[in-house]
Amino acid sequence: MKEIKVPELAESITEGTIAEWLVQKGDQVEKGDPILELETDKVNVEVNADASGVISELLKEAGDDVEVGDVIAKVDENGEAGGSSEEESSNEEEEKESSEENKQAQEDKEEQQQETEDSKQKEESKSDQDQGSSDDDKKEVIATPAARKRARELGINLSEISARDPLGRIRPEDVEEAAQGDSKKEQKQEPKQEEKKEAPKKEKKSEQNSEKTEFEKPVERVKMSRRRQTIAKRLVEVQQTSAMLTTFNEVDMTNVMNLRSQRKESFQKKHDIKLGFMSFFTKAVVGALKEFPLINAEIQGNEIVMKKFYDIGMAVSTEEGLVVPVVRDADRLDFAGIEKGIADVATKARNKELQLEDLQGGSFTITNGGIFGSMLSTPILNSPQVGILGLHNIEKRPKVMPDDTIQARPMMYIALSYDHRIVDGKEAVQFLKRIKEMIEDPYDLLLEG
Repeated sequence: MKEIKVPELAESITEGTIAEWLVQKGDQVEKGDPILELETDKVNVEVNADASGVISELLKEAGDDVEVGDVIAKVDENGEAGGSSEEESSNEEEEKESSEENKQAQEDKEEQQQETEDSKQKEESKSDQDQGSSDDDKKEVIATPAARKRARELGINLSEISARDPLGRIRPEDVEEAAQGDSKKEQKQEPKQEEKKEAPKKEKKSEQNSEKTEFEKPVERVKMSRRRQTIAKRLVEVQQTSAMLTTFNEVDMTNVMNLRSQRKESFQKKHDIKLGFMSFFTKAVVGALKEFPLINAEIQGNEIVMKKFYDIGMAVSTEEGLVVPVVRDADRLDFAGIEKGIADVATKARNKELQLEDLQGGSFTITNGGIFGSMLSTPILNSPQVGILGLHNIEKRPKVMPDDTIQARPMMYIALSYDHRIVDGKEAVQFLKRIKEMIEDPYDLLLEG
């Protein structure tokens, strides 16, 4: 019997969630065949069989959390497909029948014991009553005939009545007084019994209230995916461990849009890719990072690590959450190379084909909320990076031109979130202003690029 364990995935990944089993118990597998899909905080990976044989046991279910090294399945290297499952099913049936027989025998035994105990209790109670009556008969009670008659009418035991007569003789008035005393006792006891009966109801009601959720109307609870849990955890960590601040500026997109309109057809024919806005902003970001290197750095302990490379992360929205694949060496790519790189990582992200290496590293991130219609936002840092640029929707707004005329121009708000621990406000503002200048003069950007 061969055990299948969760393999080493990556240096930063130690656990995952079983998204889907690709095999069932009794299936034949060959060494290297994928048997399950494991969801990690970054990408989904397939776990392969370590040996050839028949899946004899699945130790974990879809949705279970597992860690590296956990045994998740067993393979019978000498088994035949379907055999083990049939044997196990027959064994299960036999065990079920046996357990039912044992259960019935146990129930019969308990029933007999209960009957014996009930008969014993009846005999004991009967003997107690007989003993009590004999004691009463033996006890000498002095009472008038009228008192005895009244006691019989009221069902009162004369031995329980205390006489007021000095000679100890019980009179009718003593019987009446005893009868009134008993009725008072019953009246006092009845409310207590009612209170006792009501108490469990109140307790039960309070238990039911505690089981209720805070919602009185219908809701649906959905377990967060591992990736969503990781996103939530890291975003909170960034806000708790960094001195994050955001600065804003406004960019006139007229010249970029005109240049794009002029060149988009020839660009697509030559490079087989559309010319978008992201390549312009990526080029502008690389140029600004070279002028303000602290925004292309990160903090490690009490040291500042200055990065001499320009791997730009591109935030991509997927059904399972936001991922940030990286376009490597963006400073060495032309506009077509950047557009192809962005298209490649975006396609991989949406098709769930990203590999771990596609997400690792990165020195700066760009996120474009404008494609969803966002006008303004404060993007959260992609730790351990210390800068992220947020792009927004393009809308025509009135702008005062140098000759004091007012024109409707396509404008975009841009936002830079940065870690104030190593980036001062002056640098952040100048960085964003430099991007604005390069976007508003794209011809210069093309020449420099």
